[in-house]
Amino acid sequence: MATNRILDGSGRYVWWRELNRYHWFVLVVAALGWLLDCLDQQLFNMARVPAMRSLLNSTDIREVTEYGGYATSIFLVGWATGGLIFGVLGDRIGRAKTMMLTIILYSLCTGLSGFSVSFFDFAFYRFLTGLGVGGEFAVGVALVAEVMPERARPHALGLLQALSTVGNVSAALVGITIGSLQQSGILDASSAWRIMFFIGAVPALLVVLIRRRLKEPERWQAAAGEGKKARKLGSYGELFGNPRWRRNAIVGFLLAFVGVVGLWGILFFSIDLIRSVLRKTFEAQGLAPGVIAGKLNLWIGISSIMINIGAFAGLYGFSKVAERIGRIPAFAIAFVAAMLSTAMVFLWLKDFSDLFWMLPIMGFCQFALFAGYAIYFPELFPTHLRSTGVSFCYNVGRFLAALGPLTLGLLTSRVFHETAEPLRYAGLTLCSIFLVGLLTLPFAPETRGKGLPEDD
Repeated sequence: MATNRILDGSGRYVWWRELNRYHWFVLVVAALGWLLDCLDQQLFNMARVPAMRSLLNSTDIREVTEYGGYATSIFLVGWATGGLIFGVLGDRIGRAKTMMLTIILYSLCTGLSGFSVSFFDFAFYRFLTGLGVGGEFAVGVALVAEVMPERARPHALGLLQALSTVGNVSAALVGITIGSLQQSGILDASSAWRIMFFIGAVPALLVVLIRRRLKEPERWQAAAGEGKKARKLGSYGELFGNPRWRRNAIVGFLLAFVGVVGLWGILFFSIDLIRSVLRKTFEAQGLAPGVIAGKLNLWIGISSIMINIGAFAGLYGFSKVAERIGRIPAFAIAFVAAMLSTAMVFLWLKDFSDLFWMLPIMGFCQFALFAGYAIYFPELFPTHLRSTGVSFCYNVGRFLAALGPLTLGLLTSRVFHETAEPLRYAGLTLCSIFLVGLLTLPFAPETRGKGLPEDD
């Protein structure tokens, strides 16, 4: 492509000018797959408390929080398991085919969650949903990383992650709409959370688009051809048999572990904290239980939008910072910012006005890490192990990270249960997890400007 086409009037590089029509198609499909994945995740986070209240037939916030932690941990275990399985499949049968399978799985099982009659079948459906969710990310970022022009790759991956907030905001709008219907008496609390999960089945329609036009990347086709003669695609034995790939896998796993605990063990439970704070406000106003339920869904939706306004800026901004100063310094800044901003929310959020400035700051700082994972992890592994390596980093950490929501639930119900607001102190305690990320960075290789590793 001519140089003058990728520069602006002042001679600065404009990454999107390097993309042709097919590049944009791949980016759009991968972004849709991931943002709809995030839609399903956020619908679960918003519906978790009402679902636990209904399925447990309980109004005890400590019991509801504890079982909500169990359900989230089971989901994360499914996520990690699916990531390992589909990560290998992504290397062996192709990125496009595997993406199609993961989208079908997470969509349909999200819909099935709406038919739950007890905690146990609900948890089972969440595990199956997690299988699909875990596989989608790795094949999506591997696909985009291998198709995009070299210089445009980190920017495209940053945009891919930033667009995930569209799915989060869409879930928030669903919550706001359902909250409004509850306030008007059209829906009751027992059916509102089920409808959220039914809506989560819609992404399966994306598979029709994937099957028609999406092709496997040329890099993968070349590696697959070579793999038939010399190397095994998607092999954990080969991943850990090579000292370089083994070290990268362990470093990536530790970095992802911290971010996942921060997001699923702390930030997403800030929704439950907000729900608890607002419930007390509405009860003090003497509102009827049905009106309170509707108002809570409405404000939880607004809170999610506030988080994701910050998240979009953080996700896209990380790619800019990482390209300017390097991946490792960018991660260091993000870990410190995530720890401080999250502690601020759990310690000081007490009023409606706090939702509009504290939550965007926390969303910016915590979600920025995940743009780092999308950019950095594909740069750690060769083509024949890329999906496997990215999945290992991003998903194995979830087996341990599943202890995050479980720990927060137990801290809330057992350790800090005698305090006025136990969830605050539980979340504040878990913020120390970000220190693990900082301690890992000295062992992480800097990949800025080095391109994707090729098959040796």
